[in-house]
Amino acid sequence: MAIDSLFRPLVNKCELPKRAARFFAASGISPNFLTLLSFFFAALAGLSFFFSGKHLILLLLAGISICLNAILDSLDGILAREIGNANKKGDFLDHVFDRYSDVVIMCGIIFGGYISCEIGMIAIIGVLLASYMGTQAQAVGLRRMYGGLLGRADRLLILIVATFITLCYPYPFSASGPLSYSFLGWVMLLFAVLCNITALQRFYYMWRSI
Repeated sequence: MAIDSLFRPLVNKCELPKRAARFFAASGISPNFLTLLSFFFAALAGLSFFFSGKHLILLLLAGISICLNAILDSLDGILAREIGNANKKGDFLDHVFDRYSDVVIMCGIIFGGYISCEIGMIAIIGVLLASYMGTQAQAVGLRRMYGGLLGRADRLLILIVATFITLCYPYPFSASGPLSYSFLGWVMLLFAVLCNITALQRFYYMWRSI
């Protein structure tokens, strides 16, 4: 079960995010601004991954940036509901920039040399298709889907952990055959498999439910 499905109701009931949302509301900060700021940190993470091959300490910045991306991404919707401004435009903007965030982070990892372009592209395809299936469910009259093996919250949490592990131990872990990647690279390989399985899981559920 994905973290999205398990913990989204808990996050919505938790008081700390609501207090943060009230602070932003009192400061005049809009939900759309948080969405854009969330994407800024995703782009910063992608750039940090890209240049971390020569400057390993940038993995620290990448990990922190992904943390901030995840936090702000959860707060924009809470803020919108808190100020009574939840609308389709905001939801649309949030999902568009979530996809751009996913792509720039993973492209940074690919072009930073942590995984081959071929495997990286398969991972990106899986991420985009899983997200598409989740929102397409709503388009055909079902509830929006957050379930499956690997949702966005799962990916971000795993990426954060993998980034800090790679910062502490940047050396490759070898396997039988030609594959030899750092921990972050193996996580991308895992994404290439599990994200596509998640997309197929969601497709199967939708097909059975329509």
